[in-house]
Amino acid sequence: MATALTLDRLTGGYSVRKPVLHEVSFDIQPGEMMGLIGLNGAGKSTAIKHVLGLMLPHAGEVRVAGIRLADDPERYRASCAYVPEQPSLFPNLTVAEHLRWTETAYGLETREAARRTEALAETFRMKHAMGALPGTLSKGMRQKVMLMNALLVAPPLLIIDEPFLGLDPLATRALVQALNEARAAGSAILLSSHILPALERNADRIVVLHQGRILAGGTPGEVKLAAGASGEGSTLDDAFERLIVAADEAAAAEGGAPRG
Repeated sequence: MATALTLDRLTGGYSVRKPVLHEVSFDIQPGEMMGLIGLNGAGKSTAIKHVLGLMLPHAGEVRVAGIRLADDPERYRASCAYVPEQPSLFPNLTVAEHLRWTETAYGLETREAARRTEALAETFRMKHAMGALPGTLSKGMRQKVMLMNALLVAPPLLIIDEPFLGLDPLATRALVQALNEARAAGSAILLSSHILPALERNADRIVVLHQGRILAGGTPGEVKLAAGASGEGSTLDDAFERLIVAADEAAAAEGGAPRG
């Protein structure tokens, strides 16, 4: 089975003269959850845009399920599903109609899609809202609809931006359950979040991005060890702070502002 996502020395951004990302490399295997963490402006959204094919690399390459966007654009885009931080839904489609639209767009088998739709509605406690329009739903419920559509597709790669924001405790538990089921079925997950305890509990590996460069990567334990925060009671939050502070101090010692 092909690697779900490969970033190989990816340099990119909005301007060739001033790239946001600098030779970023990591991969995600089928069934693996990767947490992408960093301060605001670290390059997380830029990296995601490159993976989605919304931006083209200045150097290096991105592969999804083993293929590059230039090789087979249709297959590349069909191999990933994206859930943005802010829900974006069709105002005149009900929740059920959104899921049927996704079924049609991705060419899913009707009977299997219906079975998965029923299971997702049960998992996310949305059975009562399947006939509702987005304008009648809370932000958290609209977010659930976005997640349900992505999980319905079950592509090789799921990209989810800040999934825990706006979810109540039961919805958060339902999301983790659904993500674990997707992983068990072979989907890889790239999850960008500032909620580090959730990533520490659930992610297989973590990538710490700062000023467009990777500071550390590995299991949560390995990241804590790299930051010197591996003692009893240490957390991923502790490790993240240490890594950022050390990087900024090193940049200042080299004679200037943090690298960008």
